[in-house]
Amino acid sequence: MKLIALLSLLVLTSAVHGGPLYPVEIGDRWGFVDKTGKLVVNPQFERAGTFSAGLAEVRLDRWGYVDTAGKVVINPQFDESGAFSEGLAAVKLNRQYGYIGTDGKYIVNPQFDDAARFAEGRAAIKLGRVFGYIDKTGAIVINPQFQGAGEFSGGLAAIKLGKGFGYIDPAGKIVINPQFEDADVFSENLAGVEQGDRWGFIGKDGKFVINPQFDAVRVFVKGLAPVRLGKVWGYVDAAGKFIINPQFEDADKFSEGLARVRVGGRWGFIGKDGKFVINPQFDEAANFHDGLARVKLGRKMGYVDPAGKYVWNPTN
Repeated sequence: MKLIALLSLLVLTSAVHGGPLYPVEIGDRWGFVDKTGKLVVNPQFERAGTFSAGLAEVRLDRWGYVDTAGKVVINPQFDESGAFSEGLAAVKLNRQYGYIGTDGKYIVNPQFDDAARFAEGRAAIKLGRVFGYIDKTGAIVINPQFQGAGEFSGGLAAIKLGKGFGYIDPAGKIVINPQFEDADVFSENLAGVEQGDRWGFIGKDGKFVINPQFDAVRVFVKGLAPVRLGKVWGYVDAAGKFIINPQFEDADKFSEGLARVRVGGRWGFIGKDGKFVINPQFDEAANFHDGLARVKLGRKMGYVDPAGKYVWNPTN
């Protein structure tokens, strides 16, 4: 189970003005380019995150937010910052987490030991050693009691209670008893769970749809999920049938019709037929979002389009 974590991944979302923007590093400073690779915001930040709700996290000694013109609209003041989700962003100040709105004002004052993003009107928070959930006003709606807490998806969230993982509804009622060794988020009405050192998929009634048989699994997207047998990954459909046979050293979910996979220590991208659309050539690669994928060659980062053509040549 992926427990709550604050810092956002480099998942690119559409900017408010002029389409999506993408963070790039030039020398020791970060700026932003558009989908054509044109530099829109000059490199000036120590770090730069992703745009959400028209704002991107940037670091200038501390973390703040800029708009799509690169103007600082929320002054750098936080020890950590997260992407906006459902109008709120988790931030850390003086070892405590709270939530701000897009105007930079606190909606929920810093008071938690950890905090996740909002999803379906709930956010997992940590007080002491236990996890609970708050609503968008900051009110605790599910008392801290769990040893782990996941994100709500499809009306359910994975939690750890005692030694087992199960699922709760938005009121905090346990709807699937804690019985699994590990559990992932629901996606397309299926969730990966571990039982007896093997992973399978359950439905929202808690019953297995795909029996535990895999060494690892990831979420379903567009009817396919990555699964691992031994040391190799392939893809199964919602009935558990292999559509793409196990052959990859690593594999991720499909995004915008392509999935990143690793072969021979290099990452490339396949289509749903399992054939390479972009041959393995990168040391690192992120999923496609808004038409581009972030890739790395050594320590240099660039962006490619779905044909594998560089829109932004690798820089550092």
